Amino acid sequence: MKRKDNKNSFVAEYQSTFKSSDTEEWLDKVWTRPIGYLFAVFFNKIHFTPNAVTILSMIIGAASAIFFASGSYRYCGTYGLGMNITAVVMLAVADFLDSADGQLARMTNHKTQLGRILDGAASEVWFIPIYLALVIRFYYHHSIEFQWMGIEDNPANTWIFTGILFLACLFSGFVCHSGQCALADYYRQIHLFVVKGEAGSELDTSAQQQKIYDTTPWKGNFLWKAFLKTYISYTAKQERRTPRFQEMKDALIAKYGSPDKVPDDIKKEFRRRSLPLMTLANILTFNTRATVLYIMCLLDLPWAYFIFEIVIMSGLAKYMNYRHESLCTDILNRIKDNK
Repeated sequence: MKRKDNKNSFVAEYQSTFKSSDTEEWLDKVWTRPIGYLFAVFFNKIHFTPNAVTILSMIIGAASAIFFASGSYRYCGTYGLGMNITAVVMLAVADFLDSADGQLARMTNHKTQLGRILDGAASEVWFIPIYLALVIRFYYHHSIEFQWMGIEDNPANTWIFTGILFLACLFSGFVCHSGQCALADYYRQIHLFVVKGEAGSELDTSAQQQKIYDTTPWKGNFLWKAFLKTYISYTAKQERRTPRFQEMKDALIAKYGSPDKVPDDIKKEFRRRSLPLMTLANILTFNTRATVLYIMCLLDLPWAYFIFEIVIMSGLAKYMNYRHESLCTDILNRIKDNK
């Protein structure tokens, strides 16, 4: 009985560090968050701040690129397989720490604007060097693929196809990955904003961030201003991709004063139709992306990851965007009709 009570207590404790059960992915609930919670408890005991944990996750995640750059078993035997398994473990640990920073912030009520910006930037810091490592990996390990395509393995062909992969890497990383994750994160915050109100969400606007930037003096705040400038651009891109939501939000605030005063029937309708989109948003963030990356690297097909991101993930992002904009249009019309 005591063991069961301890288990129930642990479950209740780590679940209390969720942002919201509506926006949590199943795998995060049963795997990432429990382990992240243990990390958060540990870091709380040694007086690490959430931002320090985020930076640690960035370092470990980015360092995994060194190991992803090695060919796996088909090219480098057991040594290569060990290198790739090490890379997988390092990126998984980085993800646990990325979960722990937010859980620690909620446990200690130590939430900061810098923490919000760093948390959003963590996956970019991980994946930029990893993507480049995959291109370098292809340069050195491509003979099997050239055999499949009937291409002579010579320096000229190596440079041509590595260059093509590098362009795919840039498009995949800076257009697909960055845009998909930003949109997915934005939709989760929108869900919480409408359903739980301003206090339950971390929905930021470019106008708010611009105001903070303009009122922050340069002296002693150079790095902070640089972070803010990047975040202004990040939030502005989110807003440009969601024009119907921007109209809906403005209409909600104009009619009801704040999201906290929105009638329950509108909140329930929005939640009912937004919940399925949270599944898509979660697919577009870390777990699915990382799982495919792990499999492709262990199979010595890292280039296939870029195809997956450019084709499959982009298609899902466009579909999610279409569904969400349609939802916001319907809610907007409902607000206008409810005079």
